Amino acid sequence: MGTLFVGGAMTLTLGALAYPSMLGLDTVSTSTDRIIANTQWGPLTEGDRNFVVAVRAAGLWEYPVGQIGLQKGQSKAVLIASQHLIDGHAALDETVRKIAPMLNVTIPNVASPQQEGFVTTLKADQGKQFDVDFANILRQTHGSIFNTVAKIRSTTKNTLVRALADQANDTVLDHITVMENTGLVDFDTTLFNQTTPPKLPKSDMTPPVPPAGQPLVVLTPPPNATSTPVDLSAAVGGQQQQSQ
Repeated sequence: MGTLFVGGAMTLTLGALAYPSMLGLDTVSTSTDRIIANTQWGPLTEGDRNFVVAVRAAGLWEYPVGQIGLQKGQSKAVLIASQHLIDGHAALDETVRKIAPMLNVTIPNVASPQQEGFVTTLKADQGKQFDVDFANILRQTHGSIFNTVAKIRSTTKNTLVRALADQANDTVLDHITVMENTGLVDFDTTLFNQTTPPKLPKSDMTPPVPPAGQPLVVLTPPPNATSTPVDLSAAVGGQQQQSQ
């Protein structure tokens, strides 16, 4: 799962902005539009906070799945998709790690039990079954989060969250496309699972809050990375101009 960022690691506040039970294929929240903080980049809602955490958690399981795919993938299309997972989530993760302390949002170091279950399934798969499960699990999960990205992008008043949503939109759409390009997606089953997610306990859908002071896990970009983190100078500058 990349390397551990030790130098200059920040201790994040585990208080009002610690994330709730809301992650996985479904979002569990009763008041996502409630403002939980007023920041210099605009108000931060529960939905905004949940989104930042969700992007981080997605990378924590999809990045290692990309690494597994490079080792176990049977087809060229699956190998390409694996490269896209590593590349895209390394860049997204860097953006999340930049904006989380700016917004005082706690981010996880481990994905949710449900997400870790996906990793366990793919680790156990062999041969063609790996390719099939890889394509369908990831098409399902990316399809689920795609609608959330669009909602956050269209409703957030926070410029940092908006910048992250722009990047996430491009990344998720790219990952949906490369999964479909494998030719292995069972759309009937995948879309049913995507729109009718299992009613799992909240504990299964929530990544554990990291212990105070624990160094953040870093998803290391590949040597030939083509995805880049968001340039936050535009987001920060735009908000400062609006406030003047």
